[in-house]
Amino acid sequence: MASLKELAAREPKLSPGHRACAGCIPALAFHQVLRSAPGYVVAGCATGCMEVVTTIFPYTAWNIPFIHNAFENSAATISGVEAAYQVLKRKGKVTKDIKFIAFGGDGGTYDIGLQSLSGAMERGHNMLYVCYDNEAYMNTGIQRSSATPFAADTKTAPVGKVHKGKKQYPKKLTEIIIAHDVAYAAQASPSHWRDLNRKVEKALSIEGPAFINVLAPCPPGWRFPSDMGLEMARLAVETCFWPLYEFENGKRKLTYKPKEKLPISEWTKHQGRFRHLHQEENKHLLEQAQQEVDRRWNELLALCGESA
Repeated sequence: MASLKELAAREPKLSPGHRACAGCIPALAFHQVLRSAPGYVVAGCATGCMEVVTTIFPYTAWNIPFIHNAFENSAATISGVEAAYQVLKRKGKVTKDIKFIAFGGDGGTYDIGLQSLSGAMERGHNMLYVCYDNEAYMNTGIQRSSATPFAADTKTAPVGKVHKGKKQYPKKLTEIIIAHDVAYAAQASPSHWRDLNRKVEKALSIEGPAFINVLAPCPPGWRFPSDMGLEMARLAVETCFWPLYEFENGKRKLTYKPKEKLPISEWTKHQGRFRHLHQEENKHLLEQAQQEVDRRWNELLALCGESA
C-alpha cells in the first residue's frame, strides 16, 4: 500500500482549475481514486457533474487519456477499450501495463447505465468501475435517482402537504454487483481515505471486473455548508447509513465498524433536504428511516459473520 507521502508525490491525473463547486466531494473522490492508481490509466466518465466540470470545451482537467461517454455507456466504452488493449497486447503492439477505470454518478450507474455496467461485469473485463454516489441527478437540477435516500426532498420528489420527499429506499447497488460474482466489489467513503486508497489498489491489482461505490456528498444538492462535505461523508459511515465493506473470493468483510453506532438523525440534521424530518409532525418518517438503516446494517453484519 502506498504511503501518504508516496500518494502526494504522484503527478495528479486530474488537474486543479476545473469548475466543480466549492467544497465538491465528488471532485475529492476522483482525486483520491486516481491518486491511488499508479502508472498508466485510461478513464471514461458518463455524462454528469464531474464530466461537465472537468471537460468544458476547449479545456480539460484530465492529464490522462479520457473518453467522454453518454449517460448510459461508461462501462460499455471502457470494456471495449480494455478488449482492444488485450488484442493489441497479444499481438505485441502494446507492451505497457495499462489500467482501465470507468466513472459514473448514481444516475448514470444505478439507473441509466445499469445495463452496460451489468454487461461489463458479466463479461469479465479487467476494469474498475467507480460510482460516485451523490444521491440524485445533481447535474440536471437535483432530481431523485434510485440512490436517493428515503424521504429526501428533491425536485421530482418534493416535500409538500401530501408527499414528504422520496417514498422509496435507495437501491442496494453494491449487492446487485456482487450478485454478478465479480472479482472485487466494495463501498468506500472519502472521509476514510486510507480505506478508499487500499480498496482502489486492491481492485486494480485483481484480474477481472471490479466495482467500488463511493459516497460523494454534494453541498448544493444535499444543502449543507460547503466546508462540511467530509463530515457528511463521515457521519454517513458512523450512522451505518453507508457501511464500509468489501466482497472478495465470495465473502463479504466489514472494513470499518463504528465503535458507537450513531442515530441517523446525526447525519440528517445538517442537511436541508431532510429539514422536514426534524419537524414534530414528520418524526415518524425519521423513525422509519432509522428502522431501515438498522435492518440493512444487521443484515450486512450477518453476511459478514459479525455480531452487533
